[in-house]
Amino acid sequence: MIIFSARNVTKRYANHTALSDVSIDIPRQSIFGLLGPNGAGKTSFIRIINQITGPDEGELLFNNQKLAPRHAEHIGYLPEERGLYKKMKVGEQALYLAQLKGVKKHDALRKLRILFEKFEIQGWWNRKVEELSKGMQQKVQFIVTIIHEPDLLIFDEPFSGFDPINVNLLKEEILDLQRNGSTIIFSTHNMESVEELCDNIALINNSHKILDGSVKEIKNRYKTNTYSITHEGLQGSMQPFLPAGAKLLSHEPEDNAYRSVIKLMNGHNPNELLASLLPHVTITGMSEIIPTMNDIFIQTVRSAGMNNVNQTTDSTTLNN
Repeated sequence: MIIFSARNVTKRYANHTALSDVSIDIPRQSIFGLLGPNGAGKTSFIRIINQITGPDEGELLFNNQKLAPRHAEHIGYLPEERGLYKKMKVGEQALYLAQLKGVKKHDALRKLRILFEKFEIQGWWNRKVEELSKGMQQKVQFIVTIIHEPDLLIFDEPFSGFDPINVNLLKEEILDLQRNGSTIIFSTHNMESVEELCDNIALINNSHKILDGSVKEIKNRYKTNTYSITHEGLQGSMQPFLPAGAKLLSHEPEDNAYRSVIKLMNGHNPNELLASLLPHVTITGMSEIIPTMNDIFIQTVRSAGMNNVNQTTDSTTLNN
């Protein structure tokens, strides 16, 4: 089931195209990572979902219906640039914002008491926002984003400014929201958080979507058939004992043993690698090296940049 779809969305500004023919499907009750370098088009996409701006071309669907103003009450948005009224008391402001989102006063008070206690800010109810640290203010902003229990939540760099303890607290709350039925769009530059939380991602670069899919499938797609082997009994290079075409990438001492990194070629599999090595070494561990989302992010963005350069060069050559 898809909760939100963007189909062939393009957004232009005066001298800039922010999004170019972008299509994205966001599965219901998933945590969806919206990734990309600064200036890639992520913020423009988020603003379109929130109906702050509209696309110049394309179609947007929410629950299989054309996105309309009535859907705003089903969406919660935590922007990267936080904004609370500094002179207003914390509890008074949280209650006001909850009621703006359609939560009745007695329900809002009950939910806010629970959330303030969970986030350990119950003692700040009658303090002014300006008296809170940045992290405390962000907790308040997070609470008022989720208070109306929207179907779709959009978090833009939600962990910015938090210490590790509060990052873990926020992560657990995000996972709880997902378990309770919410769908979450998660925009961040922290690839470790993407690996930890996200089910699916889309990567936007220079206004184009250049990669999307499940995190697991994408990591498998970028595997290079490379293995890490810890072993004893061979101090020198094991290159002579490898299957034909296999390449020894590194060989280093590690905890009274050795660790070798080997890339297999020509369709060889790890069983063949083990069969070649076992007569010569004692293998104490073996694992496939799976690229991290950070590796994939950098590789994909750089590759897209090179393609753009090549296309520009080709175009220039043709025009000349």
